[in-house]
Amino acid sequence: MPYYVFKITQPTQLVKNLDLQDTFDEYKPARALARDLRQNAPAGDQSTYQLVFAANQLEAEENLQERREKPVLMEWEK
Repeated sequence: MPYYVFKITQPTQLVKNLDLQDTFDEYKPARALARDLRQNAPAGDQSTYQLVFAANQLEAEENLQERREKPVLMEWEK
């Protein structure tokens, strides 16, 4: 399964814009690209860069669009 590197912009809470940057067969070059994109992002840029491992691009995009519930903190964890 390949690794996908996406640029994510979120203009609103409900909308995520995903822009595929590149696809890799190995983890190390994908991680290197994601780190490089994060470090070289212009100042004030609200975009995030995410590395996803998935069977295909559609599955990767679905995983990134998925809304996750916030974990419930117990009293002693606060």
